[in-house]
Amino acid sequence: MYYDLMQTGLVGELLITGDNDGLKKVCLIKGKNDFIIPSDWIRDEVLFSDVKEQLGQYFKGNLKEFDIRLTPEGTCFQKLVWDALTEIPLGTTVTYADIAKMIGRPKAERAVGGAIGANPILIIIPCHRVIGSSGKLTGFSSGLENKVLLLEHEGMEIKGSGRSALVM
Repeated sequence: MYYDLMQTGLVGELLITGDNDGLKKVCLIKGKNDFIIPSDWIRDEVLFSDVKEQLGQYFKGNLKEFDIRLTPEGTCFQKLVWDALTEIPLGTTVTYADIAKMIGRPKAERAVGGAIGANPILIIIPCHRVIGSSGKLTGFSSGLENKVLLLEHEGMEIKGSGRSALVM
């Protein structure tokens, strides 16, 4: 497995992992004091230069859509949900029910929520754009404060804080 690190300025440091086939993971390591990079992983800045360039452009507000080969590990259902997430345009939100309908499983909202919570490629597979049917933010694997930062970065207005915060 290859990896690199990227400082975002907005949400902290990202860990980027993958191989020659594609990107496997993007996660925040901010606040994870017990995080240790496995000794058999190899740092490769060249392999991830395009990923870092596109993420950098996203954080500067210059990128609306990513063009990166994604190869996340997950079940067929999870991958179906993650593919649907990549269709959510920047600056918009959808609900868990919307995603369930998009994948043809309208009664699978809870399963969709589980797949979204297991998303290994943050930001590029934009799970932060999924909210509850009431407009509340619900959860985010990297903390609601980071979900708020990402949504505000994409031009959305958030009222309130924590689980009661609403997207306007």
